Amino acid sequence: MKTIFADKVASVAQHNNLGYELRVSGDIPCNEGVLIAVKILNNKSRYNQLELISGRMSTLKEGDIVVGALGHRDALLGYSGYLPENLEVGSLIQVLNMGGVMGICDSYNPDVGPPFDCEVLGVVLEFPYLGQRVGLPARAGGFSFEQSIKLNFSGIPVIAIAGTCMDSGKTVAASSLISKLRQLNLNIAACKATGVSLRRDILSMEDAGAKTTMIFSDFGVVATTPYNGPSLTKSLLNQLASELPDIIIIELGDGLLGSYGVQAILSDQEIKNALSGLILCANDPVAAWGGVKILRENYEIEPTVVSGPATDNSVGLDMINNTLKVPAINALTNSSALSELITGSIFPNNFEVKHEN
Repeated sequence: MKTIFADKVASVAQHNNLGYELRVSGDIPCNEGVLIAVKILNNKSRYNQLELISGRMSTLKEGDIVVGALGHRDALLGYSGYLPENLEVGSLIQVLNMGGVMGICDSYNPDVGPPFDCEVLGVVLEFPYLGQRVGLPARAGGFSFEQSIKLNFSGIPVIAIAGTCMDSGKTVAASSLISKLRQLNLNIAACKATGVSLRRDILSMEDAGAKTTMIFSDFGVVATTPYNGPSLTKSLLNQLASELPDIIIIELGDGLLGSYGVQAILSDQEIKNALSGLILCANDPVAAWGGVKILRENYEIEPTVVSGPATDNSVGLDMINNTLKVPAINALTNSSALSELITGSIFPNNFEVKHEN
């Protein structure tokens, strides 16, 4: 065990209450969510920022001592990497995302360039036993996660937002909808159920007016999979429902085709029964067509509305409305219409404002 001084603590360690003076050990368990300290070995001009526990973005530089969490990532527009089988002090590892997830990079998108290389300094230790110098490996997360869990959301309306791919406008749609619903004095809860740990999206939802927000990494899972996706979604819905909001907005990160568990979530009958509506975000009309087809044929889900870049002008709007027979609304430029459609589908009989908070 030795002492180090960290320059930056990534947002994936949000719940660990770490200071910058840390104790580390060379006995590193290679499990997802275990917090490690590393030294950044190179500089980058692209994709070179780290989200801190404060939510601010900080540029990483050669020589920075950083705390992140072990995990994997499978991103079409970013890095692909896996959890290492073993690590020791001095091992080489890479930063896989801006939230501080770290693993062995095996592929990257040219738009983001090669990842940061890091020298492993050790596993970060926590000391849970008062008065004892017994250090245990620190792990991300603030809530316990159960793989077998039943959904208990008290019948609160749930709107899911799914996309055809990364960067298809899901968070824009969520934030625009939340902003308008908040203007109706509704108490809104929001969460992100799949993807790789990064709090940026739920912070955007908070800024838009969501009273309570969560992300899957609050349960110690830094990258979701088909195996844990449905259980994490139920855990998020149960936790948010306990706050008794008027409506829950749930963003399904990544796309309808991917490895983060969206398919497993949409296949779960208990979750499907809980959905009051689904917004599909698409990058272009062809993606919208494919997304609607997948939802209808694979999951027997009729999307409430299509949004995203595919609806940026009248060309896309007309194609979607006429070809797919699904309402098309741009969340960024016509958030009022989106809000009216959603509230009308959830509260069809004389929608009334229930809260004044």
